[in-house]
Amino acid sequence: MGTKTPSEADILRPIGTTSKTYFAMVAVAGLALLAFLIGWAYQLQQGLAVTALGDWGSGGGVTWGIYIGAFIWWVGIAHGGIILSAAVRLLGMDRYMPVARLAELLTLAGLSAAGFYIIVHLGRPDRMVTSVVGHYHITIHNSPLVWDVTVITAYFVLTATYLSLTLRYDVSRLRDQLPDRLDPIYRLITIGYTKTEDRIVQRMVWWLALAIIIMAPLLLHGGVIPWLFAVIPTMPTWFGGVQGPQFLTIALTSAISGVIILAYSFRYAYDWDHIFTDDIFRGLLLWLGFFCLLFLWLQLQQNITGLFAAPVDLTVAALARATNPIYLTSMSLVFLTLSYIFAQTLRPTLFTKRRAVISGLAVLTATILEKVLFVVEGFLHPTFDIYAAVPGVYIPSLIELASIFGTIGMVCLFFLTIAKIVPVVELHAIEHLREDHENE
Repeated sequence: MGTKTPSEADILRPIGTTSKTYFAMVAVAGLALLAFLIGWAYQLQQGLAVTALGDWGSGGGVTWGIYIGAFIWWVGIAHGGIILSAAVRLLGMDRYMPVARLAELLTLAGLSAAGFYIIVHLGRPDRMVTSVVGHYHITIHNSPLVWDVTVITAYFVLTATYLSLTLRYDVSRLRDQLPDRLDPIYRLITIGYTKTEDRIVQRMVWWLALAIIIMAPLLLHGGVIPWLFAVIPTMPTWFGGVQGPQFLTIALTSAISGVIILAYSFRYAYDWDHIFTDDIFRGLLLWLGFFCLLFLWLQLQQNITGLFAAPVDLTVAALARATNPIYLTSMSLVFLTLSYIFAQTLRPTLFTKRRAVISGLAVLTATILEKVLFVVEGFLHPTFDIYAAVPGVYIPSLIELASIFGTIGMVCLFFLTIAKIVPVVELHAIEHLREDHENE
């Protein structure tokens, strides 16, 4: 715990102050997004042929690459974020209350990036209306893409509702200290608000958190999206019962990594060492280590069952994955992160916040590499004799690579903007920290 007492002025500081560093970050994030938008505009003009995505089989390539791999990655970050926030509220983990709203905002940002990837991958944005929405009653029974759209939309609405309920409390009590220029937004957030609703809202948020925890293995990143892959027996690297748990562990490792990076960024920018304490970073690192361990264990399960006396097609696919440099790099990054977390628990002097951030960056890099490779390998090693002699190859194009940095820039712009409108740390968290500080 820091020596300073947390106050309302602390969480209002991002709204009322702007520095040269802030504008520099906006410029960098904006340029990253702009670079991808230019590439996307070129893709819209020329067609998906400008990417490295080819006709599956006859073209020797894959129809899904970075676009779908990164889509899964962002969905995982988003779903892991809302699970983390729900666990904090449901299990009474007050220690992590300061980062709960960051996790909720990360969910909205991640879902927005994932939804953007769906539009990009469609080739023509109008297909979202003409093919998906316009014929939803038909496509929902036949298209994995429509299930993705359905899940993303449902959880975007759920998370936005979840977040808005807690924002009403904060905005109503801090209104006199918030800028008048944003009054229309604050009026919208607090429309119909009365203090008598606070107890009801707390109960609603608790039940929403319970619903999220229950639905996580069914409809979140442990359910619908991995099932879309896991039930296809002609794709050896996709098929199997391990995909649900595997996707869920990747989601949680990615989300915790993202929250660590966000918490460090806000702590550094606004001197929030008494809000995002070292104790929070240590705890998040331990949780990251736990889910990294599960991640590696499930990968081991996949490799053993695929390489030991498996059917020929599964052996070929598993061998290709296990010997791929990208896969080995991904697993090495997670293993090294896990080794550091274990070492710093035995020797606390090894812990630093910067090393925690590096650990988060390493895991995020590992998970996106694994997700893209997972998608690609499924197409390159199918159980179809007709494609047996076709040498599959996939090298991402510059447009696809730019999409990763572009969506990261988009998420950064989201946080840079939202931090100027509402507190990114809950007032309840400040009140709780203040009580702890006074009781010391």
